[in-house]
Amino acid sequence: MASPGFTFKQFHVAHDRCAMKVGTDGVLLGAWAPLDGVRRILDIGTGSGLIALMLAQRSAPDVQIDAIEIDPAAAAQAQENVLASPWPDKIHVHPVSLQQFEGGPYDLIVSNPPYFHAGQSFADPARARARHTGSLSQHDLLAACQRLLAPQGRVALVLPREEGERLRNIAARYDLHCACDEIVVGKEGKEANRVLLLFSRELITAKQGQIVIHSVDGRYCERYIQLTSPFYLKM
Repeated sequence: MASPGFTFKQFHVAHDRCAMKVGTDGVLLGAWAPLDGVRRILDIGTGSGLIALMLAQRSAPDVQIDAIEIDPAAAAQAQENVLASPWPDKIHVHPVSLQQFEGGPYDLIVSNPPYFHAGQSFADPARARARHTGSLSQHDLLAACQRLLAPQGRVALVLPREEGERLRNIAARYDLHCACDEIVVGKEGKEANRVLLLFSRELITAKQGQIVIHSVDGRYCERYIQLTSPFYLKM
């Protein structure tokens, strides 16, 4: 029997030892991040390994993925999930902080980063570390992306909309410019609460878009189905 977690069409993600569980943010980023021309990928804060596994499924056989995770328990579980997947030789889990990590250059860097600021309370210290920007500030994240990104590489992130706007405003200091900005609406007619951002070193006009997850009557919308149907069992 599979460990507690989430079963997708081609792999299972156990997450009982991870502070942050499988959720819509990670699934969207793993399904959305562009992979054209990509041969080396870095997943920052991989947690259970969800996004790395999704990218392994979507990418060419020769693509290599490094996944880093500062929490030892989560890193160990991510490694177990990778070994149990169809791609054990494609993903390499590193139990290390981003600030200490040496690697690259990468054609694609992805992250579902922490976004709560000091003062937000969590009973679980691991959950606090996974969600507080104290362990990885936006400046730390962008500086690392600047250091590790290939000249033509791209950075794909998912964030709450307000945090995404804040990050956009400081990214140019690190030679990173927004190439695509897609807001995520949980239900048709509601305010967007998430944003998917793509950055590159090239200064261009950012493409704008919108992904709506549920229609007014509660059904999944077509764009969301197109993105996630290769993964969800019942879609």
